[in-house]
Amino acid sequence: MYAKRRGTYLRGMSFALLGWISLLLLPHSAVAQTPPGDEPGSQKIYRTEFGPNKSIFRPSRDPSRTANGLALTPPMGWNSWNKFGCKIDEQAVRNVTDAMVSSGMRDAGYEYVIIDDCWQSGRDADGNIVADPVKFPSGIKALADYIHARGLKFGIYSDAGTKTCGRRPGSLGHEYQDALTYARWGADYLKYDWCFTGTRDSEEAYTTMADALRATGRDIVFSICNWGVNRPTMTDKSMPWEWGEKVGNLWRATEDIYDTWAGRKGTSLGVVNILDLTEPLYAYAGPGHWNDPDMLEIGNGGMTDDEYRSQFSLWATIAAPLLAGNDVAAMDAKTKEILLNREIIAVDQDRLGVAGHRVRDNGDLEVWARPLANGDRAVVLFNRSDKPADITADWIDLGYPAALSLSVRDLWAHKSLGRATGHFSAKVPSHGVVMVRLAL
Repeated sequence: MYAKRRGTYLRGMSFALLGWISLLLLPHSAVAQTPPGDEPGSQKIYRTEFGPNKSIFRPSRDPSRTANGLALTPPMGWNSWNKFGCKIDEQAVRNVTDAMVSSGMRDAGYEYVIIDDCWQSGRDADGNIVADPVKFPSGIKALADYIHARGLKFGIYSDAGTKTCGRRPGSLGHEYQDALTYARWGADYLKYDWCFTGTRDSEEAYTTMADALRATGRDIVFSICNWGVNRPTMTDKSMPWEWGEKVGNLWRATEDIYDTWAGRKGTSLGVVNILDLTEPLYAYAGPGHWNDPDMLEIGNGGMTDDEYRSQFSLWATIAAPLLAGNDVAAMDAKTKEILLNREIIAVDQDRLGVAGHRVRDNGDLEVWARPLANGDRAVVLFNRSDKPADITADWIDLGYPAALSLSVRDLWAHKSLGRATGHFSAKVPSHGVVMVRLAL
């Protein structure tokens, strides 16, 4: 397992019970966070405080800049990359679009259908970006219309460099031209990557495209995908969580995810590696600006169902975008059950917009918590170990007085577990979770 640093834990709660109950209805202020290092788990920081701290955002280079007002809850939808990569085409997108409707995903809150890299073939004589005519014979506009006609929104991909990561034309030098093209096609979302950018400054690059998107007059959610490039090997050392609040709506906190529990494959990381790098950034998240630990791998076959439940539960707890990355048109019943868990989706989409984080670490046995708008807490008992284990969430680690009685609802079993005082315990499967909602 990965090296861990034990945090200190707040103890000795001495407030009167009535005072505590009133405090439970409001999030606590968060402290400034140290950005993660280049080793997974290198900056585990544990706090019982919750909520965004405006002082940690570096001032914008343009003091007059304002947020675009979009994505007040984490975006939900589907992205083509994890399953299809560069083998994406028009028919696959249409199949997924139809399946998102028929499966109930649309009605559960998944709204964006996002075509990732490799849809482009070049530029025309006027410099306009052109879709691959073999893969997309009807054109992107027709495909966007198809998606919109089914009550969904359309997303597309580009890159801040000369080429995309798939070596298709990037938007460098064509930002306003491309933004206008995407708007004319009906785009509602742009994922903007960070390949072949040379020595370009990422804040400048993303601000330029953000301004280009706004200039179109169309509401387009902007996904900053420069992989959290504070890694020592990267030319640009900027950290998008420091400046992204008024530039985009979400920013990648790490390198790419791949469909495995833990480890590294090239420039991609496993689920727990990404979780450990993203967790210390919780204070930067909030309505309209979210930490993005990359897309869901649920249903792609590289992990167990328990591991997929863990990803879904923890992504919801840290207020991450929920972007399915499987072939929705061919998903099995277990995958559908996980992706359509509305009780956990409700945690992710909670209007308070405060990201949860780890509040207790006993080696491989952890407790995570997130405050919700109505005063409830979402709590995850998380077992990283290779065998089942009993895990306990103590009220004092959650910001509750020990004597308080709370109702407990199991969000995977979809049933009430009665009331508990002082703590809640459960047997948790290997690499699995038990996720509950606590209420007064």
